[in-house]
Amino acid sequence: MNQTLVILKRELRSYFATPVAYVFIVIFLVLTGALTFQVGNLYERGQADMVPFFTFHPWLYLFLVPALSMRLWAEERKTGTIELLMTLPVTLWQAVVGKFLAAWFFTGIALALTFPLWITVNYLGDPDNGVILASYIGSFLMAGGFLAIGACLSAVTRNQVIAFIITVTVCFLFLLAGYDVVLSAVQGWLPQPMVDAIASLSFLTHFSSIIKGVIDLRDLVYFGLVIGIFLVANAVVLDMKKAS
Repeated sequence: MNQTLVILKRELRSYFATPVAYVFIVIFLVLTGALTFQVGNLYERGQADMVPFFTFHPWLYLFLVPALSMRLWAEERKTGTIELLMTLPVTLWQAVVGKFLAAWFFTGIALALTFPLWITVNYLGDPDNGVILASYIGSFLMAGGFLAIGACLSAVTRNQVIAFIITVTVCFLFLLAGYDVVLSAVQGWLPQPMVDAIASLSFLTHFSSIIKGVIDLRDLVYFGLVIGIFLVANAVVLDMKKAS
C-alpha cells in the first residue's frame, strides 16, 4: 500500500510540474461552463438544478480523459523510463493502481473546481442537493471507468496519438452500447441474452440513472467492475510487454 501511495504522489507531482495539469483544468472548466450556460441554457430553463451541467459530462470525458490517460504508459514505454520504474521495489500491480489513482484523483480535482456552479444554483433557487451530490459521484465514477480503459490501452502502444484514438473509439462504443446504433448491428446474428448484455454495458445508461438521484447498487457494481477489469488487463498487457 505504501508503494502505491509513493507512485500516486510521484505521478500527481508530475502533472503539476508541467503545464499539462493547468491546461487540462482550464479546458475542462471553460467547456463545462460554455456547454452548461450556452448550450444547456441553465438560466433560460427556469429550474434550479444542474442537469445541463452533468448531461454533457460523458461527451467531455470522451475526449478529455483519453487525452489525460494516453501518456500514462505510452510515454513511459517511449522514453524507456518504464524499465526504471520496474526496477523499483514495487510490484507491477502497485504501479498500475498508483498511476491510475493519481490520474483519477487529478480528474477529481478538476471536477471539484466546478463547485461555484453548485453554489450558484443554490443561490438562484432551492435545488435537490442530494441529487446533485449523487450526480457528482456518478460523474467521478464514470471518469474512473474512462481512465481505466485509457490506461489499459495506453500500455498497448508507445505512440500517445494512437493510444488516444483507440481509447476514444472504445469509450465511444461503451457510451453508445445500449443504443440502436450499436444494438442494430448485432441483433441479427447474436442471441437476445447477449444483445441485452451488450446493452447493459452502456456508460450513458448507468450514468443517466445516477443523475436522476438514484444510486443503484447495480450502477456502482458496474463502474467498479469496469475499473477493476481494465486495471487487471492493464497489468496483464504490461507483463506481456515486459516478457517480450
